[in-house]
Amino acid sequence: MPWQIITYRLPKEPSRHRVAVWRELRRLGAVSLQQGTWAVPAGEGFDEGLAQVIQTIDGAGGQPVTLGVADDDHSVAQLESLFTEQRDLEWQEFLADCDKYEAELADEVKKGKLTLAELDEEEESLERLRRWYRAIRARDLFGAASAPLADRRLKECSEALERYAELVYQAREPS
Repeated sequence: MPWQIITYRLPKEPSRHRVAVWRELRRLGAVSLQQGTWAVPAGEGFDEGLAQVIQTIDGAGGQPVTLGVADDDHSVAQLESLFTEQRDLEWQEFLADCDKYEAELADEVKKGKLTLAELDEEEESLERLRRWYRAIRARDLFGAASAPLADRRLKECSEALERYAELVYQAREPS
């Protein structure tokens, strides 16, 4: 897989430009190699994101430079490893949020908080988890080790919501 390196300079002030570029690169799944230098796979989804980063840097009065990585197997393997390590960290964070989600559902049941409003809130939380899952999955090009567990945990969260929804509807039914 071809890789692109972007390195850039930005004016020191205002700092919001640095933050905006950093956030876009993180959202893209780029790997930080050192301050102001990032690597990103080339290809669909990534090229458009990198073009947006370049536009943001240009718009802030900065100087972006992009370079292609030569067909050096060692460098490409190292970039793939760094990229996959980052995806694994994202999956780990996702898994922690799945744990929090299921704990919150269990807590609502324990409190007897079985309302339609609470169900709506929990459905929104699950949808946020699903969006996050899709975003990480789209960036996980090389199959991070935690991805299969994340697949299973998202299914388990969906099943937990179904059980919670059933309890909410049972609580609403007249005795």
